[in-house]
Amino acid sequence: MEDSKRKIWTVQCVLLLLIGLCISQLYASDDVKFYDSFDDAFDGRWVVSKKEDYTGVWKHSKSEGHDDYGLLVSEKARKHAIVKKLDEPIDLKDETVVLQYEVRLQNGLECGGAYLKYLRPQDAGWTPEGFDNVSPYSIMFGPDKCGSTNKVHFILKHKNPKSGEFVEHHLKYPPSVPSDKLTHVYSAILKPDNELKILIDGEEKKKANFLSAEDFEPPLIPAKTIPDPDDKKPEDWDERAQIPDPEAKKPDDWDEDAPMEIEDEDAVKPEGWLDDEPEDIDDPDATKPEDWDDEEDGEWEAPKVDNPKCGEAPGCGEWKKPMKRNPAYKGKWHAPLIDNPNYKGIWKPQEIPNPDYFELEKPNFEPIAAIGIEIWTMQDGLLFDNILIASNEKVAETYRLSAWKPKFEVEKEKQKEEESTDSEGLKGIQKVVFDYLYKIADLPVLGDHKVKVLELIEKAEKQPNVTIGVLVSIIIVILTLLLKIIFGGKKKPAQTVVETKEPDVAETSNDQGSTEENEEQNEDAAAAAAPRRRSTRRDT
Repeated sequence: MEDSKRKIWTVQCVLLLLIGLCISQLYASDDVKFYDSFDDAFDGRWVVSKKEDYTGVWKHSKSEGHDDYGLLVSEKARKHAIVKKLDEPIDLKDETVVLQYEVRLQNGLECGGAYLKYLRPQDAGWTPEGFDNVSPYSIMFGPDKCGSTNKVHFILKHKNPKSGEFVEHHLKYPPSVPSDKLTHVYSAILKPDNELKILIDGEEKKKANFLSAEDFEPPLIPAKTIPDPDDKKPEDWDERAQIPDPEAKKPDDWDEDAPMEIEDEDAVKPEGWLDDEPEDIDDPDATKPEDWDDEEDGEWEAPKVDNPKCGEAPGCGEWKKPMKRNPAYKGKWHAPLIDNPNYKGIWKPQEIPNPDYFELEKPNFEPIAAIGIEIWTMQDGLLFDNILIASNEKVAETYRLSAWKPKFEVEKEKQKEEESTDSEGLKGIQKVVFDYLYKIADLPVLGDHKVKVLELIEKAEKQPNVTIGVLVSIIIVILTLLLKIIFGGKKKPAQTVVETKEPDVAETSNDQGSTEENEEQNEDAAAAAAPRRRSTRRDT
């Protein structure tokens, strides 16, 4: 008997559950105004524009790594246009409306759009076969990226109740487009209280109010007052907050002609200065090339090298007293500034009532009669999927969790694996680099510089972001030493990065001043060592 009662109770529970599911399904279906999962081919449901400029081919294709199908932009650098007429126009005025769809930028998005246009009824002046960039829409929503543009558009085309003209109103400060190649779901939630929310992957990125001048440009409601276009600034209006003091006079001892620098009269020529020795001399080891033709190449001149005598002395050539700052220098005299007694502030025209002003309780949304994708893009591989229009946020969330979330999790996990593999490969490369750096540090040519080089390598090993800077510094040290050995030292040898100071992270990675100086000096040394041939001939 108890088993029989238990069975009856179980059947009743199952029936109640089924009834509840059916009711919820009916409720959900009422909330879904339009949905396309693209599980089936789009032919016969979506119409490709026949306008001659729109040559891009649409394909019914699987998302990379999934069995899930979508609508694919298959060609680069083409205009694409396709449209789906709704069974019934959707009114946006009196209830919540969720505009939601997925897009995957399988090859990235360097320049192009991946947005949707929610079109007005065809009596506004368009046809599916003639769908193009001027076909009238109510809302444009979705990613757009090119150059400095990187945003998830939301544009409302709103009919001005006074002029009757449709004006584009752009959402201010929209969220940016995710930069990866994963599937993302974009949601725009329009509420009957004039609130707008933009969600990316179910996370709120932007909240705005349609009637707020802070949220849309231009604002839907014009300003109550405007500057009077006929108002002119009076001629005697003084906008200068400060003026030169008219009572001030230049001091008698103010010398405007005094130079900024003068010779240091206290300077004394260093002992041992070689006045009669030139800084550069002809290379005694250089010989005239055998194929040198004086008539064709001009008179041959030996290349110049540093005078070795100058390297042993304080200096060579004519000695001149160094310059120092002139204590009498004051520069051009200017009268000091004082508050302007006639200052009236920055002039602005007076405000007058705006003849175009109107009040508005809620936007004059035009109904949505079709969904169109009209884009120009330099990338192929844009995959659109699960386009939804619903009147319930929970229903839209259910579609996100069931249709988008599983795909996204798979793609994200794969991305992590790839990043982990790349990271391990990078670590392996770094190990090889540091092994070679330590071998370089053992080169005899480094001499006394070895300790400093080892300190730099150890710092770079602990802070990998400075590795490149350290590597460049060590190369410069070695090149400088080699050039010094081969060609002899200069009168005033340049100090290397290692000799000046041990750089910190920012200096090693970003500050290239010492590196550039050493490179210039190395180039000078190499140029001086090369025989002067046709590039050094005299004009005949």
